[in-house]
Amino acid sequence: MRNRIRTLTPAAVLLLAGPLFAGGFYLQIGNPEASPEAGKLHAVVTVLATGCHDPALAKLTATAIGTVNGERREIPLKVDKLSTPGMFALARQWPQEGRWVIRLEANNGVQFTTTLLAAGPQGVDRYHHREQQKAFTAADIDSMLRP
Repeated sequence: MRNRIRTLTPAAVLLLAGPLFAGGFYLQIGNPEASPEAGKLHAVVTVLATGCHDPALAKLTATAIGTVNGERREIPLKVDKLSTPGMFALARQWPQEGRWVIRLEANNGVQFTTTLLAAGPQGVDRYHHREQQKAFTAADIDSMLRP
């Protein structure tokens, strides 16, 4: 038996290498105190869409999901676009009482990413968020709402 060595055409090499260079798309959660622009908007968190694609193309939506007095609530949130391309500010728009999860969903026309942040009376927990490149399930959100 002879071993055969196959060579790839340049087009095949590019096709196989494409996913390696496609890069990612994710949300970077930031401190609004670092941005005077976000501070003027009374932001509790800043969000930067980042990755290999043009951040200016990013579109971000936010929803507060929580329970108040045992009642489940979902509140669509207004997101303010900042002057830095791909950067957004989010002010508090949900009740002070109860436990809340802030769901951030973004796309850039090519990719999708989502992040969950816990929020409560002490503010938004920017350090222990969850992120992935597909939508979170109701069970994922429920697990973050439990004490």
